Amino acid sequence: MMEFRLLGDIEAYAEGRPVDIGYLQRRCILAMLLTEPNRVVPVERIVGRVWEDRRLPKNPRGAVQYNITMLRKVLARQVSIVWQDHGYRLAVRPETVDLHHFDQLVHRARTVDDDHAAALFEQALGLWRGQPFAGVDLCWFNEVRVTATRRRDAAWLDLIDVQLRRGRHTEMLAELSDCVERDPLDERLAAQYLVALYRCGRPGDALAHYQRLRQRLAEELGADPGTALQRVHQQILTTDPALAVPARVAPATRVPLPRQLPAPPRPFVGRSVELAHLDAALGEPDDTVPVSVICGAAGIGKTWLALHWAHRHLDRFPDGQLHVDLHGFGPGGNLVAPATALRGFLDALGVEPAAVPPETGAQIGLYRSLLAGRRVLVVLDNARATAQVAPLLPGSPTCAVLITSRHRLDDLTTAHGARSLRLDPLGDAEARELLARGIDRDRVTSEPGAVTELLTRCAGLPLAIGIVVARACRYPRFPLAVFAEELRDHNGRLDAWTTGDSRLDLRALLSWSHHALSPPAATALGLLGMAPGEDIGLAAAASLLALPTAQARLVLRELEDGHLLEQHVPSRYRMHDLVRLYALDRACHDQPEQSRGGALRRLVDHYVHTAFAGDRLLRPLLSPVELTPPAGGCLPHPPRDQRAALAWFTAELPNLLAVQHLAAEHGWPAAVHQLARLLTTFLYRQGRFHDVLTVWRAGLAATEQLAEPFLEAGAHQLLGAVLAELGEDRAALWHLGRAEALGDAAGQADTHHALGRFWSLRGDHRRALTHADRALRLYRTLGVQAGETRQLTVISWYHAQAGDHESAAAAGEVALASARRHEHREDEAIVLGLFGFLAQHAGRLVAAVEWYRQSHVLLHEVGSTYFEAGALDLLGQAHSALGRADLARPAWERALELCRAQHRAGDVERLQRRLDAIEPSTRTPTSAQSGTKDLPKRVLGCWSGGVAAPLNSSPLQEDVIS
Repeated sequence: MMEFRLLGDIEAYAEGRPVDIGYLQRRCILAMLLTEPNRVVPVERIVGRVWEDRRLPKNPRGAVQYNITMLRKVLARQVSIVWQDHGYRLAVRPETVDLHHFDQLVHRARTVDDDHAAALFEQALGLWRGQPFAGVDLCWFNEVRVTATRRRDAAWLDLIDVQLRRGRHTEMLAELSDCVERDPLDERLAAQYLVALYRCGRPGDALAHYQRLRQRLAEELGADPGTALQRVHQQILTTDPALAVPARVAPATRVPLPRQLPAPPRPFVGRSVELAHLDAALGEPDDTVPVSVICGAAGIGKTWLALHWAHRHLDRFPDGQLHVDLHGFGPGGNLVAPATALRGFLDALGVEPAAVPPETGAQIGLYRSLLAGRRVLVVLDNARATAQVAPLLPGSPTCAVLITSRHRLDDLTTAHGARSLRLDPLGDAEARELLARGIDRDRVTSEPGAVTELLTRCAGLPLAIGIVVARACRYPRFPLAVFAEELRDHNGRLDAWTTGDSRLDLRALLSWSHHALSPPAATALGLLGMAPGEDIGLAAAASLLALPTAQARLVLRELEDGHLLEQHVPSRYRMHDLVRLYALDRACHDQPEQSRGGALRRLVDHYVHTAFAGDRLLRPLLSPVELTPPAGGCLPHPPRDQRAALAWFTAELPNLLAVQHLAAEHGWPAAVHQLARLLTTFLYRQGRFHDVLTVWRAGLAATEQLAEPFLEAGAHQLLGAVLAELGEDRAALWHLGRAEALGDAAGQADTHHALGRFWSLRGDHRRALTHADRALRLYRTLGVQAGETRQLTVISWYHAQAGDHESAAAAGEVALASARRHEHREDEAIVLGLFGFLAQHAGRLVAAVEWYRQSHVLLHEVGSTYFEAGALDLLGQAHSALGRADLARPAWERALELCRAQHRAGDVERLQRRLDAIEPSTRTPTSAQSGTKDLPKRVLGCWSGGVAAPLNSSPLQEDVIS
C-alpha cells in the first residue's frame, strides 16, 4: 500500500519503504495533488503555486509535464496521475494521506463516546511529525500550513475537554501548564487549565491565574475575559458541584480492563518507516495472532518505539493492554520467568489467587481463555529468548503481541509467524529534532557546531541523546560546547555516558549484552573493535580472529544475534560507534598487547596479500610487488576474476586506506609502501586522485624509512604525476625532478611518461611528444611491454592534440595492435576512443558513435570509470550532433553520475547544462551540429596519459549541443 505524509517533510512510502520522490519542485507538485485528492488541479494553478511569478522556468508547462512523468515512474503501479480537463488528477484514497487521515480521525472522534474519542484524538495528533510541508516556503503552501495547524490546535483543545470529562485532569495538568505558557491569551485553554487546577485541589492557583490573565487582557487588548472563562471563574468561587470530578460509570463486564502500559515516551520523533512497518505487521488480524519483534542494540530505542506505537493505537485494543518487563538483559541476570509474568497477567485480568490453577500449563490455558475473542495488546518488553515469551502469546487472533529484544528471536518467526523489525540509529534530522525538543530550541540553533559534534558522538542512539539532554538541562547556563568538549576525549567517552542509574548507563547496558556471549564471541567483539574502517568483510574478520571462515561466520552470527554487530550487506559487518568504543575498551582490558598486535598484523597482511591478487588481475603485465609470507592465522582471499577484483577494491577501499594508516602508526613501512603500489591502478581508473595523493604521501615516507632509493624514486614519480592531475604544477615538477635524479632506467621511463602527461595537460603537445618518445625508447630497451603499449597509446593522442590527425591515426593503428596483442584492454579502449574522435572530426558521426560505443563497453568492463565518463560524454555529443537527443540524454546522465562520484565539479556543471538544454517533452535538440570541426583539440586531454585528465582541463564548446 502507498502512504503519503505531508504533516512534516513531504514523503511517500510503498509497503513501509521510503520512495525517493526527487527534488523540491517535484515534491511540491505531489503535495499539491495530494492536498486535493481525486480532483483536477489545472496546470496553470500548479505553475503559479510551485514556481510563483518570480522564478518561472523557460517552459513552465513542459516542466510540469516532465515532473509528472517522473512522479508516475516512482509511483508506478501504486497510484495513478491522470491528465483531465487541462490539469492533473491524483487518484488516491484520502486515508492514505496523513493530512486527510488526520481530518477523518478527528471527525470520528467528535461522534463517539469519550473513551474512544480520546484514543482517536491521540492517534490523529500522533500523525504530526512537524510543520506541514517542512522546508517549503511558498505562499500557497504557507496558507495551507496555517489552516492545517489551526485544525490541529482545535483537535488538541477537544482532546483536553475529553480528558477532563474522563477525569484525567492530573495527567493533563503538566501539559496544560506548558501550553498556557506558550499561548497565554487563549481563553478556552485558560478555562481548561483552571478546571484542571481546581480538580487537582489547587483552587487558589486557579484563581490567581485568572487574575493574572484578566490583567493581561486589559493591558494588552483592552478587553475583559469572555463569558465562558468568567463562568468557570465563578464556579470555582462558589465551589459549584458541576465543576467536580465527573463520576465514572463502572464497566458492565465483570472482567476488569487491564491498562498496564507505562506512560508514552516524550518526546518522540521520527521512526515513520518503523511505525508503518508495525502498522502493517500488527494490522487487521486474519486467522493467526499478529506478533511483531522489535530488535536492536542497547539504547537504540526499542521500548521507546513500542510504547509510542501502543499509545497511538489504544482505540484498536479497547479490551485492555498487558505489559511486562522481562529483564532479559539487566544486572544480576534476574530474568522474569514466564510463570511469573503469567501470574501477573492473570492478576491484571481479575483472576482471584485462589482460582489460579497450580500447574503452569493450566495457567496458560486459563490466560488464553480469558483473552479469547477480546481485543487486547500484549507488550513483552526486554525479552531474551523465545522460550521466555512463547507461553505468554495469546491464542486469539483478535489480540496482538509486541515484543522488544536485543536478540532477533528467529524461532518466533518460524513457529509463530512473527514479523521482525530491526532498529537502526536515528538519522541526522531525527537526532537533531530529538535534541531540540529536549533542550531549549534557541540553545540548539545558537550553537550549530557544538550540536553537530554532540550528535556525531551520540551516533544516532536515542539513549545517548537523552543523556546529553539531561546534562544540558541540569546546567542550563552552560554552553553546549562544554558538553561536546567533555565527550571529545576518546579515553573518556564511555565514562562520559555514565548517569548513576545502571538502566541508563551505556557501559552497563552493553556489559549485560557482553556477559551473555560465549567466550569466543566475547574475544571476537574486542578484536573487531580494534579494526579500522567503517565495516569489515567476512574474510578479513576471519584473518583478524585467526579462525577458519566457517567458524568465524558462526562467531559473527552470535554477535549479530546480540545486536552488537550488523551484517548490513551480505558478508560485510559493521558496529555502532558506541558499541565499537565499548569493544575497544574490552580488548584493552581483556587482551594482552602482544595478542592485540598480532591480530592487527594478521589484518594488515590479509589486505596486502588480497590486494596483491586483485591488482594482478587488473594489470597482469605490470611488475609485481615483492611480498613476504603472511602472518600465521592470516587467510588471504584472492578474487576469482577481474570483475570480482573490482568489486573487492570498491567495497574495501575505505578499509584499505585506513589499514595503510594503521600500518604506518605501528611502524610497518613495507606494508605501507606495498598498499600504495597495490592501490594505484584501481584509484587511477576510478579517478580518485586525492586518494592517490594520500596513499603516496604515506608511501614516500615509508620508502624513506626503508632507505630504498629506487622505491623512493617511484614514490616521487607517482606523487608528481598525481599532483599534475590536480593542477599543482610547482610541486609536481619538484617531485618529478627528484624521481629523475633517484631513478634507474625503468624509473627514468616512468618519469618521462609522467612529464609527457604534465605538458599535455598544459597544452604543450610537442614537448609532451618529446618525453613520450623518450619513454617509449626506454621501455622498448628494457622490454617492458605494458609501458610500451601505454606509450604508443598516449603518443597517438598527443598527435591528435597537436592537430596532426594523420599521424594520430597511424600511431593509433600501431597502439591498437600492441594493446590487443598483449591484452591491454584499457589501452585498447582509449585507442578506440581516439578513432571515434577522428571520425567525428571528419564528419562521420555514425562511425564515431560505434567507436565510442565499443570504447565505452571495454572501459566499463575493466572498471575504468574515469575514462568511461569521457567516453560517455563524447558518445552523447555524437548522438546530439546526429539529432538524437533521446540517445544523448542517457549517455550524459550516466557521465554526470560518474563525474559526481569522482567530485569533478566543472564536468558536472557542464554536463548538467547540456542536459538542461534538452527539453523534457522533445526527442531532439532545437539545433544540432553535423560535425565537430570547431571542437578545441584539448578535448583529448581526458584520454591521453597514464592517468585521466580532468575534462575541465579541456572544455568542449557548447555549440555541439542543443
